[in-house]
Amino acid sequence: MDQRPLPELAVFAQVAQHRSFRAAAQVLGVSASALSHSLRNLETRLDVRLLHRTTRSVAPTEAGERLLARLGPALADIDAALSEVAAFRDRPAGRLRINIARSAARWLLAPRLGGFLNAYPQVRAEIVCEDGLTDIVAGGFDCGVRLGESLQADMIATPIGGELSQALVASPDYVAACGAPRRPEDVLDHRCLLFRRGGGQPWPWEFEREGREVVVDPPGVLLSDENEVIRRACLDGAGLAFLMRDLVTPDIQAGRLVSLLDEWCEPFPGFFLYYPSRRQLSPALRAFIDWMRR
Repeated sequence: MDQRPLPELAVFAQVAQHRSFRAAAQVLGVSASALSHSLRNLETRLDVRLLHRTTRSVAPTEAGERLLARLGPALADIDAALSEVAAFRDRPAGRLRINIARSAARWLLAPRLGGFLNAYPQVRAEIVCEDGLTDIVAGGFDCGVRLGESLQADMIATPIGGELSQALVASPDYVAACGAPRRPEDVLDHRCLLFRRGGGQPWPWEFEREGREVVVDPPGVLLSDENEVIRRACLDGAGLAFLMRDLVTPDIQAGRLVSLLDEWCEPFPGFFLYYPSRRQLSPALRAFIDWMRR
């Protein structure tokens, strides 16, 4: 379809409906001479005269009448489509695609998602849970949720959920049989249950105490991308696990797990909601950001 005449067709419709260049010019906010020039271009392009013009009146020719009859509904459809698009500026509506780490989905998103959908019933949320890093732009996502250390430098990020901390844990039976590490490096002598990152490699265990960092790549007897699998194996005495403290706090309080090297497990910045640009945020995304920050 040749879209070049579309603006000129809209001009023709206004002039033909108002029977006046001056009245159409006032509606469109341009000069009457500019409209006259556009109409001459359109008639030249079509090689058909569309308007009878005199110094006192303007009226469509037979060809102009037929064109106007077809243009009216088409232009009305275009106007309705633009109105629908404009509505997205004013109210949260439409699809919102979110790529989120599984643990963040469980702890941060799940308790808040129902309230958000009830508050904004025109929004349709699509949640994709992945622990590996994802290019949210290439994947067609509106935003992502990851730990701050995982974010690309060109992303706009806002913290949600507060600080987190890891916990090195083992079952009482494991500690009784194999002992407890006294410093981070000691975990190298233990059976370890490791979390697998997106690329297939295990996450290193990062310890910190009073500004000193120790990063350990322990040997693993288990490698999994599901924290619950690791937790259950740890409860059964299979080895040490390094998990988010919130996940294992009930087990520690109940005595099912023992927390080790607590002085090396200092809090760190937690999850961030991130997106590519502040420009032209959809109302749905803006509402979601505000909801999660609250």
